[in-house]
Amino acid sequence: MRRTKEDAEKTRQRVIAAAAEVFARQGVGRTSMEQIARRAGVTRGAVYWHFANKAELYFAMRETVTLPMIDSVDLALKRGGEADALGAIEDMLTGILDALESHRATRRVLQIIHYKCEYVDEFAAELDMHRLRTGEFVTKLARAYRKAKLAGALRAGLQPELAARDTCAFTVGLIRMWLMDEGGVLVRRQARSLIKAHVAGLRAVRPRAPPPGSG
Repeated sequence: MRRTKEDAEKTRQRVIAAAAEVFARQGVGRTSMEQIARRAGVTRGAVYWHFANKAELYFAMRETVTLPMIDSVDLALKRGGEADALGAIEDMLTGILDALESHRATRRVLQIIHYKCEYVDEFAAELDMHRLRTGEFVTKLARAYRKAKLAGALRAGLQPELAARDTCAFTVGLIRMWLMDEGGVLVRRQARSLIKAHVAGLRAVRPRAPPPGSG
């Protein structure tokens, strides 16, 4: 029985990987379950054994990327602790960039999510999921920015909730631009500098020390 479960899970993962390949090549709407089965080297029945329909398969593919990225936010912000919440946010943003650069599967799934799927009919609920995950991201960021404010590290007059929405909008925009920038002329070469500039713009301005002998 254990071997059977292991084989079934391997088949499920193979189907998810095949779906990502076909979705990326021709778009979600133009992809059939039959095409996914052929790419995975299994029967249509095997695909339907694991997934009731294409939307359910798409959701499973999406979870292979979005859940680890949400978890990475928690880990980065916890590492920053109370002492340097803004540094932790910068590390978290850089970690997302690292994932885009080094993980082909992550790039492909995010390309599908942002550019290869129409959110209509059975996929309309996906927008609700995007809103939910975006809200979770904003909540985590706001918590970190509140720590930064208490530590005197957040720019004067900037509320943590507004800073969180600012960083969320920056992150979504950076990811979308990075994905479309295959030639590296828009943001890919400057992405790390953009992250540093974004976080620096949120930091409190420290008063300059007077020059020696000025007083």
